[in-house]
Amino acid sequence: MQTATITRGKDMDGDSGAGVRPGMAAWRLHGIGVLRIIFGVVWAIDAWFKWQPAFIDNYVSYVTGALDGQPGVVKGYIHFWHRVIAIDPRVFAYATAVAETAIALALILGAFTTLTAVAGMAISTVIWSTAEGFGGPYKAGSTDIGAAIMYALIFADLFLAQAGLYLGVDRRLTPTLGRWGFLASGALPALVTARDRPRRGVASPGGAR
Repeated sequence: MQTATITRGKDMDGDSGAGVRPGMAAWRLHGIGVLRIIFGVVWAIDAWFKWQPAFIDNYVSYVTGALDGQPGVVKGYIHFWHRVIAIDPRVFAYATAVAETAIALALILGAFTTLTAVAGMAISTVIWSTAEGFGGPYKAGSTDIGAAIMYALIFADLFLAQAGLYLGVDRRLTPTLGRWGFLASGALPALVTARDRPRRGVASPGGAR
């Protein structure tokens, strides 16, 4: 017999929620929330570094730092981003700092987790493919594929786990937003429609009575 489980419609504090998983031990759900907060602190530290003058003033060299030794197609990709950023490097540098700060706060608070996870995956992938050069160049002596791609995978996990529902404000925000609750930690609209269809008057295979 399993104890300390969460039933649908109730969160860990006994409050009404949305999309809460039934049958999972409470300590596991708390663990999801704790890991999200720790990850948010990591991003807050990253964001602090992005506000430093050394990063702002050397943004272009940061983006193109992995060019040496890359194959032609990767060099072309990084040069494309270089041309885009060269329009106004300081604007892009400050935009990066603002974005990472916003992501850190959202992770720590557990707010708009779906939106935050998608943005985090996008930013992490761009960092991995430019500043880290897809983790390359891959040659004798290479030891890893870069850190940013790991960040992207963690964001994907937080998205799939609806992590803002646990020790986060999304457990209040999700039902409050209604049809837009998927921006917090609610189910995607298509999934909600498919799940709820039998309860909205659609006859079951055995026929309605």
